[in-house]
Amino acid sequence: MKQDNQTIVLMHLSQLATFVIAFGSILIPLILWFTQKEKIIDLDAHGKQILNFQFSLLIYSFICIPLVFIGVGILGLIVILILSIVYPIKNAIKASNKEVPFYPYSIPFLK
Repeated sequence: MKQDNQTIVLMHLSQLATFVIAFGSILIPLILWFTQKEKIIDLDAHGKQILNFQFSLLIYSFICIPLVFIGVGILGLIVILILSIVYPIKNAIKASNKEVPFYPYSIPFLK
């Protein structure tokens, strides 16, 4: 196994691909994690955190969609949008400094 912080940082930033490719925030990190987790040190832990965060945001979005009709869902979707931009950038910076990333409100699907 080798140490490669650039790949880990790119994995965090790849979550922003959802603004270009539908479900890119899940597919790109999933592919990187699946193919590189045994080749790069710490990529497995970062990948699990990223995927847990993205799956959680997807579930929260599905919950907010019906709530749009009563007005609360719009606020929820705005919060989800902000979280999906801020935390990947923040944690990419942490990963480049070899710090442990933190994604709030993540449901631990992958442990």
